[in-house]
Amino acid sequence: MAEAETPVAPSAPTSLAPVRVYRHRLPTRVWHWVNAVTLLILLMSGLTIFNAHPRLYWGEYGANFDRAWLVIGSTPDSGYLRVGDWRVDTTGVLGRWTNAEGVEKTWAFPGWATIPTSYSLADGRRWHLFFAWVMAIGLTLYMLWTAVAEHLRKDLHVRRGEWSPRHIWHDVKDHARLRFPTGEAAARYGILQKLSYIGVIFILLPLMIATGLTMSPGLNASAPWLLDLFGGRQSARSIHFIAAWALIAFFVVHIVMVLLAGLLNEVRSMVTGWFRLPPEKDA
Repeated sequence: MAEAETPVAPSAPTSLAPVRVYRHRLPTRVWHWVNAVTLLILLMSGLTIFNAHPRLYWGEYGANFDRAWLVIGSTPDSGYLRVGDWRVDTTGVLGRWTNAEGVEKTWAFPGWATIPTSYSLADGRRWHLFFAWVMAIGLTLYMLWTAVAEHLRKDLHVRRGEWSPRHIWHDVKDHARLRFPTGEAAARYGILQKLSYIGVIFILLPLMIATGLTMSPGLNASAPWLLDLFGGRQSARSIHFIAAWALIAFFVVHIVMVLLAGLLNEVRSMVTGWFRLPPEKDA
């Protein structure tokens, strides 16, 4: 998740050379790439765990004969996704699909999307729990760094004028029309970027960790208040699933924006820290 920090030490502009700013400090770059790999592995191993029981419920309990709000299942000749009373055929993608060897499978998610690619609940849990610790420790250290280095105050803090409906709507229209900021404005966050990163760092990722802990029988014994907080283990599992797909949606939008804004410049800035400012447009 790329983050634009307060630029420092811009190189002197000339008529030929573009202006460069030091956009991403080392802790941000390290956390970005570690987090990218970690979240991918957590998603794929999480899908393996979901395949063990591809049904979601609200409340404390849930089993095959209980009413699930989401089901990915199969019939003798098709696969389907059901959300509430809405049902759609997903044969060949979810529920019933054919692997590379031509063997028909009835797992909820196909093997190419899971870790391991062959179904193993025990191995999926090992991968998931190990990288959950990587994410939790990395997120904690990054949060502390954002406070100590004043990254939160300088770069993510939403200022009073930015809460204006007119300001927010202007940013929405610019994004919809693919109008990206130029010049010095390109080194700063817009309101939508700020809200997105704040939502991911301080809401979605902590929510994933908290709901994951709520599904642990050991934590249920030592911290039963987590069950009360999320309304039961099955509710925590449902919230965990929804938050995971919210992160996927953020990731997809983030990648699209990077591609449209300039892949080379964006990736280079997240590797080296240096970002070339797009030239100001003529009035």
